[in-house]
Amino acid sequence: MKKLLLLLLLCGGMAFAQDKAEIKERFWGANDPAKKMLTVPEKWKKESAVIIYKSEDFDYHKFGARVTYTTAFRKRVKLQDQAAVTEYSEFSFRDKFRSERGDRARSHAENTIGVKVIKPDGTEKEVNVDAEAITADDKKKIAVSNLEIGDIIDYYVYSVEPFKSVGAYGFDAVENTISDEYPTMERRLLFTTENDFFVNFATYNGAPELKKISKEDDSEYKYELVAKDVEKFDFPRWFYPLAEVPCYKFQVYFARSGKFEDMAAAFLPKKESIIKSLVTPYDIQDYYDGKFKAYGDLGSLKKFLRNNTFATEEEKVKAVYYYTRHMFYTRYVEAFVVREANIMQFPFYLYGTNPIFFSNERDFINFYIAFLRDAKIDFDIIAATPRANGSIKDLLLEENLKLLLRVNTENPVYLQFFSPFSNVDQVDYDIENSDAYKMKVYVPKAERKVTTIKMPVSTYQDNRTESTLTLTFSPEFTDVVAEREESMYGHNKDDDQEEKMMFYDYVDEDYNKYETKRLIDMVKNKDKRAQYVKEYEALKNKIKDKRKERFKADLEDELACTVDGHSLEIVSTGRFGATSPFTVKEKFTIKENFIKKAGPNYVVEVGKMIGQQVDLKEKEMNRTNNIYMPYPRSYKESIVVNIPEGYTVSGLDKLNKKVEKATGGFISTAKVEGNKLVIDAYKYYTHYYEPVANWKDMAAFVEEAYQFTQEKVLLKKG
Repeated sequence: MKKLLLLLLLCGGMAFAQDKAEIKERFWGANDPAKKMLTVPEKWKKESAVIIYKSEDFDYHKFGARVTYTTAFRKRVKLQDQAAVTEYSEFSFRDKFRSERGDRARSHAENTIGVKVIKPDGTEKEVNVDAEAITADDKKKIAVSNLEIGDIIDYYVYSVEPFKSVGAYGFDAVENTISDEYPTMERRLLFTTENDFFVNFATYNGAPELKKISKEDDSEYKYELVAKDVEKFDFPRWFYPLAEVPCYKFQVYFARSGKFEDMAAAFLPKKESIIKSLVTPYDIQDYYDGKFKAYGDLGSLKKFLRNNTFATEEEKVKAVYYYTRHMFYTRYVEAFVVREANIMQFPFYLYGTNPIFFSNERDFINFYIAFLRDAKIDFDIIAATPRANGSIKDLLLEENLKLLLRVNTENPVYLQFFSPFSNVDQVDYDIENSDAYKMKVYVPKAERKVTTIKMPVSTYQDNRTESTLTLTFSPEFTDVVAEREESMYGHNKDDDQEEKMMFYDYVDEDYNKYETKRLIDMVKNKDKRAQYVKEYEALKNKIKDKRKERFKADLEDELACTVDGHSLEIVSTGRFGATSPFTVKEKFTIKENFIKKAGPNYVVEVGKMIGQQVDLKEKEMNRTNNIYMPYPRSYKESIVVNIPEGYTVSGLDKLNKKVEKATGGFISTAKVEGNKLVIDAYKYYTHYYEPVANWKDMAAFVEEAYQFTQEKVLLKKG
């Protein structure tokens, strides 16, 4: 018999016995609206599961100086096949026992959980959570027996989180679709607030409207959203649900007085009794007015500018960005690392009495404004929201904005807050090709009007990967030595830089480029410095060992082969421009799942060497939703196989493929040149977005690329 596994966080106390009884009565008592809901509509009988009832209750109250945030989440699910039973028989608290806020019960909250199973004959069995919980790996596991096809599982999580002496606090924003992975008979969302709690709430894409259910003279404000007969949604790949699917977003912000209202990191409504459902350009202007000011010590920057010459203002702006990225960001990375590793307790004192580290967008923008004003260079502040959030015209939540600068040189330069790998000639891919708001500061008030602009775009030629893989068989054909050089450009290098570069790779590069002192070199005591060097090198070696293990696992997943002896060399970091490549060289040995002996010959699964490709399942072929890509991109791969002496190659015809559409394409060729088999493969995605009408064209080249990975060649003896 399957068991239902629930993982509960150890932190967060349990309520007293009498409180638990009251909480259970709230969900499963005489007034339970779902108590008699035992059957599902005929149209959903063949579904794997049906959500009979789902409710979320958010309660925000103050008690003197304290603020209490209470959430109550409940789900009642009919399990109609073995897949559903299996899914619900082993799941974690993090995945299932949560409200749709997207987080689990809070770490310092008081959490109460209830679980029961209702059999087809109506009999119920409640799980004794306290008695049956066992502790393992700092979590509590609860086993619920007798879960079968036809059962209903009904569970709730009740969480109370108190805050002491809060003047202002922004509660977690909620963004969620109305539909679920299973059809839903009834879904309710309720939240309650009072004075000093400000609410932003909006529904989109045809979702039901929020309704106020409290009376005008009530001391509390109650709101409810109800949805019934909701079909399931499969959430396909390459899709932004919030851009198309019925959904809602909201956030509650507590501000005890007008002073705290002015400090709020939110677009507050005018008063607590009014729901704010839309943020206008005027709201943007009003919110940010006065928040951006030229601020920062330009001393070291002016010295840098005196010691360098620049052909254009654009060149100067870019150089200043990379210089400040080091001076106020990467220069301190070592300090954070050694403190975290307990190598040094107080490393920051080595930088002087007031080290300046930029930790957020506002610090960065204010400093850069100081430089631009001093240099008399025009600029705008840009507020953009990732395309996955929907249009900027539907903006509701301040946290969904990304702020950056547009410097109005001959060719405008967009500057975002630093990451170790950020570039001045590209913006984050998630805000490319989107509408954004442009603002002016340090101009007369009449000229501060917020206007809409289009963010820059990149192409699949800009975001490209080029690689060459050379394969050499061992004399015994037991393994293959592989050498690969790979260069990534544009957004294609974003993930690889983060995964393959360690902190010391880019920190050391900046130290050398800007001739600044390493942290260790600032330690004056020789004995301590020697000790720190020893511990720091040990830390780096430990990181390198872990990196080796991770790279090996990643490579085996990519090539679907067993590998050994992997080494990686970073040739260029690609940190100083989108067109500067991130280039790496790798060497490894393929041990298994690549060569198979067939009599005197060998079958070689050479198609695998372009890496894992998207394998579209049958249900994905009949797509009904538009396609949203992160960004246009392309991959050009060359595979060179050294043909062993005394062998020839057959089966090349299957490696020659060509499917090109307006949406993208896949092209591959294979030929023998002397003693080498040379295979070239090129795959590209043309656009950020495709209407669903173009899905067949996209699926055609995606399937062709996958089919290539299944192709083999034969090394024939003689």
